Amino acid sequence: MYHYIKRLLDYLVLAVSCPVWAPLMLALSIAVKLSSKGPIFFKQKRVGKGCGTFMLYKFRSMYKDAPRDIPTHMLKDPESHITPVGRFLRRYSLDELPQVFNILRGEITLVGPRPALWNQDDLVAEREKYGANDAMPGLTGLAQIRGRDELPIPVKAEYDGEYCANMSFLLDMKILFLTVFSVFRSDGVVEGGTGAIKNEADKAKR
Repeated sequence: MYHYIKRLLDYLVLAVSCPVWAPLMLALSIAVKLSSKGPIFFKQKRVGKGCGTFMLYKFRSMYKDAPRDIPTHMLKDPESHITPVGRFLRRYSLDELPQVFNILRGEITLVGPRPALWNQDDLVAEREKYGANDAMPGLTGLAQIRGRDELPIPVKAEYDGEYCANMSFLLDMKILFLTVFSVFRSDGVVEGGTGAIKNEADKAKR
């Protein structure tokens, strides 16, 4: 039953917050267009509910000749591909704003596991252990407020499974509330790296 409530909650939150995100998206669209050659939006194939695929929308934060379907942490020199405006967008997660279109289309929800890239087999496989692939992906999730890029993939998948097993209105409200603070503080944003918490722990052991 809560899955239907989540959809109503998505539309309600977007409707109430429209006076905030709509003008902001317009301003950011102009900034992206003027900052470098290329389209305003970036589309990328992602894994949705039940391992189906869909096109996820973002503001373009990289130069148009940057590799498309490679996770940022796997690029040799990710900083060289990111535009100056894109660096600001990614730091405060503003590049994710166009995903309101994905929410309106019913492809993602406000809170859920972040959709994996279509070729991120390791993340999809880890999520399968916890039944997280059966949930609709989200704009933000439990892993995003507990470390984001700093978390290794097995830990991210475990948090996704924890969310799916305990999904509720109160948990969604808590995640949305904490996401706002995480975004303002740029918590867990590590360009070109994932699993930073584990990596630092490994270095300390040496």
